[in-house]
Amino acid sequence: MASTAVVAAALLAAGIAVLTALHRHLVDEASLQAEVTAREVAAQVAAGTALSSLDLPDAHNQPVQVVSPEGRVLAAGRTLLGTPPFADFARAPRRTFAVRRGEEHHPDDHRNDPHDDHPRDDSGIPPRGFATTTARFENVRLPGSGSGHEFRVAAVFATTRRGHTVTVYAGASLNTARQAVAGVRRVMLIGLPLLLAVVAGMTWLVTRRALRPVEGIRAELAEIMKGDLSRRVPQPPSHDEVAALAATTNATLAALEEAVARQRRFVADASHELRSPIASLRTQLEVARAHPQLLEIDGLIDDTLRLEHLGTDLLFLARLDAGEPQRTEPLDLAALVRRELAHRVADRVPVEAAVPDASVTVTANRTQLARVLGNLVDNAQRHAASAVRVALHHRQGHGVVLDVMDDGPGVPAADRERIFERFVRLDDARSRDAGGVGLGLAIVRDLVHRHGGRIEVGDAEGGGARFTVTLAAVTAP
Repeated sequence: MASTAVVAAALLAAGIAVLTALHRHLVDEASLQAEVTAREVAAQVAAGTALSSLDLPDAHNQPVQVVSPEGRVLAAGRTLLGTPPFADFARAPRRTFAVRRGEEHHPDDHRNDPHDDHPRDDSGIPPRGFATTTARFENVRLPGSGSGHEFRVAAVFATTRRGHTVTVYAGASLNTARQAVAGVRRVMLIGLPLLLAVVAGMTWLVTRRALRPVEGIRAELAEIMKGDLSRRVPQPPSHDEVAALAATTNATLAALEEAVARQRRFVADASHELRSPIASLRTQLEVARAHPQLLEIDGLIDDTLRLEHLGTDLLFLARLDAGEPQRTEPLDLAALVRRELAHRVADRVPVEAAVPDASVTVTANRTQLARVLGNLVDNAQRHAASAVRVALHHRQGHGVVLDVMDDGPGVPAADRERIFERFVRLDDARSRDAGGVGLGLAIVRDLVHRHGGRIEVGDAEGGGARFTVTLAAVTAP
């Protein structure tokens, strides 16, 4: 409907412009025809032809009259004989020429003989007459010509050899122009609804055909919403916006399927991790109830701490997944590393630190970076044989680099990406009891990425694993 309305408005404006231009052109043609006729008659008058002998057109559509300045008809076509002037918009000026020395001659002196226009030999008479070069035009309705029959009338002044100035009125019928415009208008009025119907039908068909793939996408999405995320919407073979929409929708569905699968896997792993300490606690409590002398307080405390740590990590990951905004500030990373390592006095393996005395400033969240350092050192402590090293330095073109190294067995190249997944343990690296629950490195990666940095795993010098965190440094103003 909107496109048809726009086309209708455009066609209406174009039709009005065409009709206006056509009418103007036909009126100009009639003006030219009337002017040519008037000038031909004026040329005869200026050449000295008697008014009674003028060659005037006798056509009903070409009325001609020669009128005196007083409004008398001096000559006219056969159809206009005995009729008053049909136009009065251009009166000829009164002109007076000397006939004899000291005398004046005026056209009114011969009002009783209007057809006596032969030249005389009196002194002072112009040797020949002349006609003006400027014509005037007006639309005139002739008496007895019929209702609505207008003529385009041209008026030209002419002066005879005897000094008479007359007005030559010549008309051209506008009936042909009116009929032509009416015919074109009638054709437009008939053709416009048909053309609009064709435009509306074609627009409807093209729109339905263009939107048919969209309907297929909508129907398939409605089925997918019932729970089967493995399905995909149909992608048309065309290379247009609808095909791009289908491709984007399929990519979104794939990402959604992966996110749901990851969430389900996370819930299953969390349930499995929670079940082990809960089962251990239940077993120890049941044994203690039956045999109070066998109660092991240390085991109960260890399982409770494990549950507490697991619950804390799960809550922290849930907050990260929810996109909780973080507050950042300019932070001296060197001071943070020194302070965090100073608190680790009960570690199994002493930590060697290589931290510069100068400030190393980054824009970060203090608590989250402390969590990154703590998790990496905890991971190194579980794998180290005798040494854990922490180094902080600037790398040209790479910002601030934090390295956490141990002298343990290292991480195989095939597993260097997998260890950052949640609840992943390497079988040859740690057991369920001695190690964590597989969330520490996943938390580290998420926090590093939230700070716009990256984390990589490599080989340390002399063997072992090297975890390298790279952050952007704050440039001094």
